[in-house]
Amino acid sequence: MERCLKIEISYKTLKKCDKFLWLLIAMISAYGFLLVSSATRTGSRFFESQIISVFVGIIIAFITQFINPRNLSRYWVFISIFCAGLMIYTLIFGSRVKGLAGVDAKAWIVLPGGFNFQSSELAKIGFLFSFAKHLESLKKKGKINNIKSLVYFGMHALIPVILTHLQGDDGAAIIFICIILFELFIAGLDAKFFLIGLALFAILIPIIWNFGLAPYQKNRILNMMNPEADPYGMGFQQLQGKISIGSGGFLGSGLFKGTRVERGNVPVQASDFIFSVAGEELGFVGCFLVIILLLALIFRIFFIAKSSKDYLGVFTCFGFIGLIASQCIFNLGMCLSFLPVIGVILPFFSAGGSSVICYYLGIGLIQSIYISRNKN
Repeated sequence: MERCLKIEISYKTLKKCDKFLWLLIAMISAYGFLLVSSATRTGSRFFESQIISVFVGIIIAFITQFINPRNLSRYWVFISIFCAGLMIYTLIFGSRVKGLAGVDAKAWIVLPGGFNFQSSELAKIGFLFSFAKHLESLKKKGKINNIKSLVYFGMHALIPVILTHLQGDDGAAIIFICIILFELFIAGLDAKFFLIGLALFAILIPIIWNFGLAPYQKNRILNMMNPEADPYGMGFQQLQGKISIGSGGFLGSGLFKGTRVERGNVPVQASDFIFSVAGEELGFVGCFLVIILLLALIFRIFFIAKSSKDYLGVFTCFGFIGLIASQCIFNLGMCLSFLPVIGVILPFFSAGGSSVICYYLGIGLIQSIYISRNKN
């Protein structure tokens, strides 16, 4: 293992990294720092935690980019088992968080020093890579549409989805499903299987509604399009978020000058609803810049996928695109009341220790694919 996972850090290798990707991440992180700093200026410790998390994440990403992904992929089974074991450990020994309106999730591990680590965030990165390797092995054998293979990678895919559901974190389960769909689509899974899956989902909707969703989840779905119906209860967060975004107009009230941000009118505005801070203080221009930067990141990773010379690199890149894109869509959707609140953050912008570190790990993995694209 020591030979295979040898980290070759050199100036020559460093010169091969995608500098534009690092520039994009630096711009996004700096913008995120400003928004989190404003959202926490009344005394929250989220900003200090964000600084530490980004610093740790950068170090991890810097080291990861020097690991050849082809060598790392030899341990994809171990990575899968480790991630599943970590989530099972969390399910048994993790910290339970109870929130408003019936939220009850057991998705965090308390580390020494009181740091809460969300195991599903690390599992997302481990899964998108191990699943990419699994699909690559089937693709090379021409068995991607084989029924037996479908059962095998279906079992692989369902493990994190089921475990996150059992943890009470269905938001993470949805993101895992999006990663799976992105990778299967680019791997060339026959369209008939997607149609069959969609038909099965439609048939199972009544069962999921009656037996799979908690009461607070049903209420969130019912209230998402009309939060005014319950302005002081289930619809409070989304209603306040929309008011903050709308109050900013074209240019906003100015960074660190938003009165609603200062009063904390929007619950968890530093994490789940960081977009409302951009809306109130920087207006339409600030919100547009958030979206443009994230789209630029997604398209840059798409470019890296196109430059990759093997299936592993392509599938991994699209898995990461699926992670970033789905989190952006669901986060912005819940901030604008187009989608129910499911507790997902805006990548690289929202405050969130473990998620920020793991996103940087993902960037390091993408960089390693770019650096090693001619070696593989």
